[in-house]
Parts: sequence; structure tokens; C-alpha cells
Amino acid sequence: MDRTTVGRPMEILLVEDSLLAGRLAMAAIKQCGFDHRLTWLRDGQEAIDFLTQASRFSKAPMPDLVLLDLVLPSCSGCDILRTVRQTPRLHLLPVVIMTGEAGETDANLCQSLLVQGFLPKPIDLPKFMQLVADLRHHWQADMIQRPQ
Repeated sequence: MDRTTVGRPMEILLVEDSLLAGRLAMAAIKQCGFDHRLTWLRDGQEAIDFLTQASRFSKAPMPDLVLLDLVLPSCSGCDILRTVRQTPRLHLLPVVIMTGEAGETDANLCQSLLVQGFLPKPIDLPKFMQLVADLRHHWQADMIQRPQ
């Protein structure tokens, strides 16, 4: 009997205000070769609204992974990360920080808020692809095996 795994595509939220960095991240994800849907937001408050399903994002899907820049319009990536960790239905959500302007204080704060990865910009493509592949175990629980 066929034991092919079936299930929904991975939901990825990319929060990045730089057009170039966003396009590079999207290309890297595409090269990882797994089914996914990606939502790209360029504003910090929009990201919070999306994650909390507020305002125009009331029907937003729950992401399986957040790729987060720290320097954003409206509010910082650290504010978004705090919101994620303080919201019961989001607190276990895997978050990877991608930033070019983070100081040691930002890096320490992110680590204290339990990020799954911290990638400096410009993003090293092989390291990025490996990190996303390593994080796949976070969404494997949503996959369904066909019965034997």
C-alpha cells in the first residue's frame, strides 16, 4: 500500500521591509523544495495584526514559521516577537530572526525570547536553506499518513 505523506502546505509568514531581502528569502524558500504558502508583510503592526487575526487579517492562517526582520516600520521585530511569546496560541511558534542591523542587545533579547534561529544579513543561502530544513520537524505533526 502507498505510504505517501499527505497534508497541507507549510504556512510561512515573512516579515521584511526590504524588497531585495524579501525576494532573496522567497527564492531561498523555493529552493528548499517543499510545499508552502508564503505571506509577505513589510510593516510591523500589520504582522502583529496578522498573527493575532485582528483587523483586516481576521481570517489569516496560522503560520508554521515566521521569518522576522528586526528593523521594521510601525513597530520593531522585537515587539512582534514579544507579542508572539506572550500570546498563548502563538507562544510555541517557530521564529527565525533575519536582520542586518541587530546589535548584541537585540541578539540577546531574541535568544531570551526563544528564537529558533538568528541569521545576519546578507543571508547566507546555504545556511538559510539548512535552517529551514532543520525546522521542518515543527510542522511534521500536521502531516497525515495514509492508512495502510
